[in-house]
Amino acid sequence: MSIFGAEVIGTAILILLGNGVVAGVLLVHSKAENAGWIVITWGWGIGVMAGAYAVGQYSGAHLNPAVTFGFALIGNIDWSDVPKYVAGEFVGAFLGATLVYLAYLVHWAPTEDPGLKLACFSTAPAIRNTVANLITEIIGTFMLLFGILALTGSQGVGTNALGALLVGLLVFGIGLSLGGPTGYAINPARDLGPRIMHAILPIPGKGSSDWSYAWIPVVGPLIGGGLGALVFDLCYPG
Repeated sequence: MSIFGAEVIGTAILILLGNGVVAGVLLVHSKAENAGWIVITWGWGIGVMAGAYAVGQYSGAHLNPAVTFGFALIGNIDWSDVPKYVAGEFVGAFLGATLVYLAYLVHWAPTEDPGLKLACFSTAPAIRNTVANLITEIIGTFMLLFGILALTGSQGVGTNALGALLVGLLVFGIGLSLGGPTGYAINPARDLGPRIMHAILPIPGKGSSDWSYAWIPVVGPLIGGGLGALVFDLCYPG
């Protein structure tokens, strides 16, 4: 399996389970309606773990352009492979978001709040403040990259069974500790890919895709991911 194909499959699984749990908790008449934040964070952690188990042996299961960027910065992957990773991650995000739309097909119309529908695809801050929201995403993704490198010995998210499990738990922990202010995108493909599909898909009463905020969960994770990888490499050279 190619890097591109592996990242498509792994990221699609991540988005299907991650955005799927958000849809389950937020959409009207879902049996998981109002299940709460801990259910959402567990779902995202399991989504990361499942995606990593599925394709880790083929690509390392980055599933996240911030991970790819951070790994490239410290020489864990060749820069020539970055476009393959990023393209796969975004195609996978498009596919996963479309599957969530289909899985909850009859729940969009009864859900009147367009903000809840958007939240099933992309993130939004609890309190809208550009600087604060950007800082939150930087810190969260810094912890993601530093944690991945510490837990997996610099080898990648899914290169061994224990690594995939531990990184899933790391994402769960980041969600519990740091996810409240912004919904913790910590992944440009996770936010921008489904946001694009929200704009494209025929979701009844969907409202705006909130493009004025869309750059924060892209730029913040890239900065945080790069810093997390560089600081790890500085602290633990070789």
